[in-house]
Formats: sequence, C-alpha cells, structure tokens
Amino acid sequence: MEPVVSTLSTLVSFPTVSNRPTTAIASYLAERAEDAGFRVELFQSSEHKANVVATKGPAGTDGLVLSGHMDVVPVDGQSWSSDPFELTERDGRLHARGAADMKGFLAAVLTACEQLPPLDRELVLVWTHDEEVGCNGSAILAETFRMQGRSLPRSTWIGEPTSMQICRMHAGHTTLAIELHGEPAHSSRPQLGKNAITALGRVLTAIEELARDLARERKFEDLLASPFTLLNPGVVAGGTAVNIIPEHVRLDVGLRCLPGIESRAVLRELERRLGALDLGGVAASVAIQQDAQALLTREGTPLEGDLRSSARIAKLGAVPFATDGGNLALLGTEPLVFGPGTIDVAHRADEYVPADELVATVGVVERVVRARCLE
Repeated sequence: MEPVVSTLSTLVSFPTVSNRPTTAIASYLAERAEDAGFRVELFQSSEHKANVVATKGPAGTDGLVLSGHMDVVPVDGQSWSSDPFELTERDGRLHARGAADMKGFLAAVLTACEQLPPLDRELVLVWTHDEEVGCNGSAILAETFRMQGRSLPRSTWIGEPTSMQICRMHAGHTTLAIELHGEPAHSSRPQLGKNAITALGRVLTAIEELARDLARERKFEDLLASPFTLLNPGVVAGGTAVNIIPEHVRLDVGLRCLPGIESRAVLRELERRLGALDLGGVAASVAIQQDAQALLTREGTPLEGDLRSSARIAKLGAVPFATDGGNLALLGTEPLVFGPGTIDVAHRADEYVPADELVATVGVVERVVRARCLE
C-alpha cells in the first residue's frame, strides 16, 4: 500500500464530524509533524477543539503555508456502499467520508513532509477545526495571530478538492439569524396576541426582494456560475402548538458575499428594510452568527507559478464554496485553492478521491515545498 493511502486510511478512521471532538486527530497530526521535525503548537478553542500549527525552518522567513481542515460533514441518512469511516478502494477510487474533502490533502502533506531535507525558509502546516460549519477554527486562529502580532508566509496553499485546478477566489459565507418576537395567546382569541409566523411571511418577501437587488450587481462573471451575492433562507424554527398564537420564530439565512461586498453592509440594509415593514407589532432583530471571509488573490503570485505545471486545467478558476483561505488572507497571506478530488462528490454518499490524484499530490507538495522553502 502506498504510504499516502495508508495515512489517509488512518485519517478517515477518525469520525471528525463537526459536532464531535477533534482531539484525537489533532494529536495524531501533531505527533506525525513532530516526528518529521516540526515545532508544533495546539491552539485550543474549546475543551474538545483545537487548531494545529506546525512549523519547520527558520522562523519568520517567507516560505509556504499548507492548510487544510480536520472536520467532515455528517453521514446520517446517506446510503453508503461501505463503512464511511473505513477507507475502501474500488476501481481506482478511495472511498470514505473526508477522502476528497479534505483528508486526502492532509495525507499527501504528511507523507511529503517526511521526505524533506533541512529548509532555508519557513514551512507552516495549519490544520483547522470546524471549517464545515462556517470556517470557525480559522477565524479564531486568524484573530489569535492578529492579537499576538504573528504572521504567516504569504504563499498559502489551501488543499480543498478542485480537480487539480488553481483557484484564486470564492465568495464568503455568513449566517444571519433573524429573530421575531411577538406575543402568545389562545388561537381562539388571535386579537390578544402578535403572530410571529405571520410576520415571518413579510420578512421572507423582504429577503426575496433584497436578493433580487443584490443579483443586479454582477462581478467575476468569467469565474463564477452565480456572479452575484446570494441570500438563502435556510432554516426556520418557531411555534409550539396549533392552538397557540406563535410568540417566537427564528430564521437562519445563508449569505454569500462576493469579494468587495461586506456582510455587515448587507446586514444593515436588511435591518433597514425590516424596520420599514408593518409586522403587526412583532419585533425583529438580525445578528451575524458566523462570518467566513471571501477570497480574492491577485493573479501571478509565486505559488501560482509553482503549481502551474501540476494543474490539469490551465485557466485560473474560482471555487463555489468558502474556504479557510478567506480568513487566513486577513493575515496578509495570498491563498490559492488547489487539491485532489472534486467537490462534486464531497458531502455525498460514497465520497472518494482518485488514487492516482492522491499519489500525484505527494510529489506536487514536495516539489512546491522545495521551490518555496529551499534556496
């Protein structure tokens, strides 16, 4: 068995669904990095969650960041052909939850880094938690580094699955929580209450109108299938019984801002529109629950040049999903997204990474590290 496949087999055996601890996989990654000569730091976010940062080479020199997330999405309700937390090979494909998104890249980096000579410039491995629920781990890490006055090398490689295409941008992903507070009453006396669910209908209409207005500002049409800021009313919860006027409703809205459009500006506009509505005495509030940053990296970075010979698609692209790169760019880095596998199979039953792409990625990582971190 190829060493990278063996490592991936170990990584996918950790059931690191975002609502579970990542302690065990963080310890494993830290141990592997230490064995390869890295200096390892664990940045604890909570009792069961930590980001892993491993460095090798002279501190403060402008080398390379290799970054990926440790968490995966759930498998509940999906019909898998094999155990999702046990690597299974079929027809040249390595199946498991996280094989593509994105433990395959983690495995390739670990394997490549065990074969490196002493480095002239700093190599930093950044492994994050809770990317799948809003890039929360990288947001915490970026804020910690900022407060400590620390920096990272500008060349930053985010190994999400892109079918080996170099991607330099993506929209952000923000969760807006809208709370509606009315007054309960017996449903036979509706005039005594204030119906939060009835008010929700007017709120949804306002969101739909705002979404249409946002769609008129189109950008990056050569890179994105939806070249405008998106709003998605995604989760709603409210009411207690059919014979009670509902007092409270919560609506979670997904907001994907293009680079250059601030989520807080959209929030303020939504607040303005809700404030102008007649909600029948129901009070409305909007708050940001999580805020993953958009990414727009300039063309022609040194890392782009290093990856060019390994790219299967010549054109620079964009990914339709948010990554940790947006948050890490706040530290002055220039992230590019590039990795084995395709996002089309991620989050689905029988997720897989092609074995040949995974093995090839080991060589790409080793070559790029040598280019960025050796004289």
